[in-house]
Amino acid sequence: MHLFDVYPLFNIEIQKGKGCHVWDTEGNEYLDLYGGHAVISVGHSHPTYVKAISEQVGKLGFYSNSVINSLQQKLADKLGKACGYDDYSLFLINSGAEANENALKLASFHNGKKRVIAFKHAFHGRTSAAVRVTDNPKIIAPVNEDLAVTYVPLNDAAAVEAELKKGDVSSVIIEGIQGVGGIQLPTDSFMQELRALCTKYEACLILDEIQSGYGRSGKFFAHQYAGIKPDLITVAKGIGNGFPMSGLLISPMFKPVYGMLGTTFGGNHLACAAAIAVLDIMEDEKLIDNAAKVGAYLLEELHKLPGIKEIRGRGLMIGIEFEESIKEVRSKLLFEEKVFTGVAGTNTIRLLPPLCLTIDEAKEFLVRFRKVLNA
Repeated sequence: MHLFDVYPLFNIEIQKGKGCHVWDTEGNEYLDLYGGHAVISVGHSHPTYVKAISEQVGKLGFYSNSVINSLQQKLADKLGKACGYDDYSLFLINSGAEANENALKLASFHNGKKRVIAFKHAFHGRTSAAVRVTDNPKIIAPVNEDLAVTYVPLNDAAAVEAELKKGDVSSVIIEGIQGVGGIQLPTDSFMQELRALCTKYEACLILDEIQSGYGRSGKFFAHQYAGIKPDLITVAKGIGNGFPMSGLLISPMFKPVYGMLGTTFGGNHLACAAAIAVLDIMEDEKLIDNAAKVGAYLLEELHKLPGIKEIRGRGLMIGIEFEESIKEVRSKLLFEEKVFTGVAGTNTIRLLPPLCLTIDEAKEFLVRFRKVLNA
C-alpha cells in the first residue's frame, strides 16, 4: 500500500528532538524555529512531559467518556486558572478542525441561525464546516459548500456590521492572529468593535486560538491584548506538545444538553496527562513570559535586517515578508544553515518555535539568517 500523496516532503527524516533542536537520521542537528506547525510548545522530549505520558500509559491509556475521568477535571481546573477563564466550561476533542466544528455547531444550537462570518485569508481547518469557513476555495469540496459563509476583510468593522444587520448570522469566527494567512494581526480596536457588534446583533463570537493561543503571543490568548472575552475559544496545537488534542472553552451562556456534543477519543487519559504536563511546565518555567521576552528581542533585531518588506507578529508568532518568493531563502536556511522555518503563501517566512526558545538560540538563528541574506 502507498501513502496518499498529499504532502510535498523535504528529503529529511527527523528521528529525535530536545528543547528547540531536532536531529535527522544522518545525524544532522537543526535549530527548530517552527515546532512542527506551532505544535511543540514546551520543547521536544521535555523530561516532565515524557514522564507524565509514560506513567499514564503504564496505568491506563484510554477508556470511554461514559465513565468518570478525573484527569479531565484536573486539566480544566489548571487551564481555567492559567488562561483566566475559570467560569467557562471545557469540552475536549482531538484536533483544531474538530474544535472549530464544535464551536460552529454550538453557536448554531444556541441561537438557531445558520450563516457564518469569517475573514479573508482565514484558515480554520479541513473538516466540513471548518474548511468552509477557511478562505481557500482550492480545499473546499462541493460537499462542503452548503454552509452559508461570508468572508469579509480583516479589521473592517463596517463590513462586519453590514452583514450582521441582516439578522441571520449565527457566529463570527476569527483567529487571534492569522497564521496561514501570513501572521496578520487584528487590531485591538477592531477586536473590541467586533465583540460589541456580536453582542448587539446576537451572534456568537468564536476566537480560533489554535495557533495563536497557549502562550505563543506572549499572553495566554492573543485576543487578551484587546481586553475582550469571546463566547467560544478553540485551542489545539500547543495544548498537548505533539499529542493529538484540542479543546473548546465555552461561555456560561451556553447550556449543555446530553448528546448535543460527543467524541470517542476526546479527553482520553493519555491526552489529559500530556496536557496537564504542558500546563505544569509552562507555569514552572514561565514560558509565556519567555515567549514575550524572546519574541520582542527577535522582532527588534529582525527590523534591523535589510531587504525585508515587513515584519509582523507578537511573542513567538512572527511573519517575515519579502517582496519576492522566499523559496530559496527557506531552502538555504534548512539545507545550508540547518534551521527549520515555516511559510505563509509565497513571500512570508513563519517563525513558530517552542516557547522555551532562549535569547542565545534566537541570536544563533539571526546569525544563520544573516548568512542566508548576505546581510
